[in-house]
Amino acid sequence: MAATSILFQGGTVLIHDESDHIHPRKADVLIEGDRISKIEPNIKVGLAVQVVDCKNKIISPGFIDTHHHLWQTLLKGRHANELLLDYFHNGNFTSAMHKPEDIFWGELGGVLECLDAGTTTVVDHSHHNYSPEHSKAGIAAIVSSGIRSIYGYCPTPRVKTWKPFALEENMLEDWVLNTMEELATAAPFGDGRVQIGLAFDGFFLPKEMVVDLFERARKVGIKMITSHFTLNPIFYSQDPKVIGGMDIVQLLNSYNLLDDSILFSHATNITTEAATVLRSKNAKISTTPSTELQMALGNPVAYNTRYESSLNHQCSLGIDCHSSNSASIPAQMNLLLQSSRGRYNQSMIDNLKVPKKTNVTVEEVFNLGTVQGARAVQMEDQIGSLAVGKKADLVIFDGLSPAMVCAAVHDPVAAIVLHSSVRDIEMVIIDGIVRKENSMLKEVDLEAGKELWNAGKGRVSWGETAEKLVELREEFQERIKGLDMEEARNGVIKAFYLVEGNIVDN
Repeated sequence: MAATSILFQGGTVLIHDESDHIHPRKADVLIEGDRISKIEPNIKVGLAVQVVDCKNKIISPGFIDTHHHLWQTLLKGRHANELLLDYFHNGNFTSAMHKPEDIFWGELGGVLECLDAGTTTVVDHSHHNYSPEHSKAGIAAIVSSGIRSIYGYCPTPRVKTWKPFALEENMLEDWVLNTMEELATAAPFGDGRVQIGLAFDGFFLPKEMVVDLFERARKVGIKMITSHFTLNPIFYSQDPKVIGGMDIVQLLNSYNLLDDSILFSHATNITTEAATVLRSKNAKISTTPSTELQMALGNPVAYNTRYESSLNHQCSLGIDCHSSNSASIPAQMNLLLQSSRGRYNQSMIDNLKVPKKTNVTVEEVFNLGTVQGARAVQMEDQIGSLAVGKKADLVIFDGLSPAMVCAAVHDPVAAIVLHSSVRDIEMVIIDGIVRKENSMLKEVDLEAGKELWNAGKGRVSWGETAEKLVELREEFQERIKGLDMEEARNGVIKAFYLVEGNIVDN
């Protein structure tokens, strides 16, 4: 599908200045090919240009999701009342029971939920690496969807047996490394939209293995490396200065591997010392409020008074698991904003005071999902804001919907952060190509990623995709029906040295 020229006429355009302040202004936006070519009032165009009337509409930068496990669509609904330990055996490790076909359709379902919610770029921490075909099927789905992505190829601790629960001894077998090099060398895919990154959490391995992996990744052109990082009492720690777990920031710094290409997910309960090191190296953080708050990872680090303002500009927003929460970045903006305000306000009330003003603004959390997300993936010169010459990644909101009416006129940023939902998004454009129109997802081309994995022929609608997902979920449920999840839970505790005594009822 080729990009064409489109004029978005007469909308409220959200323009960032050099200080990241947003200036809404009435203007037209012309995109030609995959780029924004003009932003100004009363643009004149020829008959060949498609014109979209944007009166009473907000034209926003596309949202950027910097941490997501897109394959988990078949798991949706099962983590509603679960915590981190439950998620490990009941969710994460069931990747072992996914076939490549499950991965393709699961990834496609996850990406299309993102797209529907206005996400135009996503970092996929894709920890389902049970064969080269699993990874290639995942990438093929992203290519078919039309989204922009960094696919985090992930050497995964793979389940060897479920009873007794045991993991494969070597997570960096030759085929794992060879597949990483093959994919990275062949990238980018999807007309340049899909890059290969490295997602890695195996820091229990010897230093020489970690350093070698990072060097091999860099050698084949991988520019971004992402890792989970949280300090939490559920994890064993030999360091009395941390509440539990391994301080990955300090570890990578000691290995001379920490720099601005590293993106940490969560970083909850990070120590002051590690925060100082992270900031000095300009490494980035993806904070995922919904899962962090539910699964007892700790309070999000962004706009957390514990760290004053030191980490705010390192942060971006992610979804983490759409198996347990929605894939809407504006919803995460809202949750982070109000949870941060609530903690700050309560700290004042506890001291018999009330705040003079809110501690965080709608503009600040909006930037976490746009310009700061772009910096986190090292693409701030291409995406994250609306400017001439940047990629044509746009989201069009209906300013007259029941939720947005009046708010869209008074403060369009507040309208998006505090009032909007997925139903208010009328149009999503990525690389100049319309992927959602008239509030409905466009069909996707199954053959777009056929160089990687054969998903079939033709185009499919969302309805057809949904039917396929329900069918595959039923088959998946049959496969896992006989698994002993209590055995798996105990196996996870043993394999990852979790501190069971710290898991308590009250």
